[in-house]
Amino acid sequence: MIRDITIGQYYPAKSILHRLDPRVKVVSTLLFLISLFLFRSIPGYIIATAFLVMVVRLSKVPFGYIVKGLKPIIMILMLTVLFQLFLTRGGDTLVHWWIFTITEEGLVNAVYMAIRLIYLIIGSSLMTFTTTPNELTDAIEKLLGPLNKIHIPVHEIAMTMSIALRFIPILLEETDKIMKAQIARGADFESGNMLQRAKAMIPILVPLFVSAFRHANDLAMAMEARCYHGGEGRTKMKPLRYVSRDRVAYAIVILYVAAVFVIGRYVPFHIWIF
Repeated sequence: MIRDITIGQYYPAKSILHRLDPRVKVVSTLLFLISLFLFRSIPGYIIATAFLVMVVRLSKVPFGYIVKGLKPIIMILMLTVLFQLFLTRGGDTLVHWWIFTITEEGLVNAVYMAIRLIYLIIGSSLMTFTTTPNELTDAIEKLLGPLNKIHIPVHEIAMTMSIALRFIPILLEETDKIMKAQIARGADFESGNMLQRAKAMIPILVPLFVSAFRHANDLAMAMEARCYHGGEGRTKMKPLRYVSRDRVAYAIVILYVAAVFVIGRYVPFHIWIF
């Protein structure tokens, strides 16, 4: 399970998505996530699916690697689907047993919410797969630059977010090493009920916290040794500049959002087919 968590990891490849300006990828990801909640019809999901498939193919990230990142959220996905399935009322009753009732509206909401969550994870993961932590920091700092005028520490916020993303794969690797060391010493993390499994995680959490604080202290000392004093007056080796492919990417994303909003909300399904 630990090795299946891919969020925050960068997948090196030679694709057009990797070459895009990181600001384009941040803005486009936000627009895609927002677009998932702008429609509630089959045509909207068809358009969103086609757009996501196109982006995945352009990224040249293996589909199996992307799907692997969905495994850790299966439990959350199942709970969300069950809540939508049994707690939503409306439409005809499909199944009624004891205190459980499944309605037509509940079934539709459960399916739509499951698809939205899966697309949300895939869409946000593609941004980290195709963008290095340094590029992500520069993009966030550039996009939030106007907030400097009201004395908001934009550079520090961007740096904190970048470090947090960078530490995710490091901590996952540390967790995997600690678990293997504990298993070699006879620890059992699989047998027993849920409470016993939670107690068995204590020998992992304590050294993991110690390792995290050690990494944070080493990072702080390294930044101080290099006379790091924030973003004021600092220059960049690779300043961000928009080129033609970035403008084309913006146009494609805007057209997608407009299409999914108009067709997904206002065009009936039977009209859309015929």
